[in-house]
Amino acid sequence: MSKNNSQVLNTLKNNDEILLKFLKAKFPVFHNSNIFFRDFQYGIRSFLEKKDIIVTYKESENLANDIAEHFTGKGIFQRVNNQGWKVNYPEFAAVEAGDPF
Repeated sequence: MSKNNSQVLNTLKNNDEILLKFLKAKFPVFHNSNIFFRDFQYGIRSFLEKKDIIVTYKESENLANDIAEHFTGKGIFQRVNNQGWKVNYPEFAAVEAGDPF
């Protein structure tokens, strides 16, 4: 990974909560939901583009793997298979519709 890419990786790690909220706005990301690798990769790429950081497809793939490992280490992602993870983030729990009365 080049110095520039390691700086981008550090930017993502230092803004991981903001990244999660960005992903939640773009994709159906909820506590106990699944997130697929390609959605995660494209979400990261889109997040970086909003910050005027352009990365290649391969760079975004590497960043997605690295950030997924970061989230797994923090217990936010739990590997389901080689294509995705289960989101373990109670702050994103879906609110059940209830009787308002």
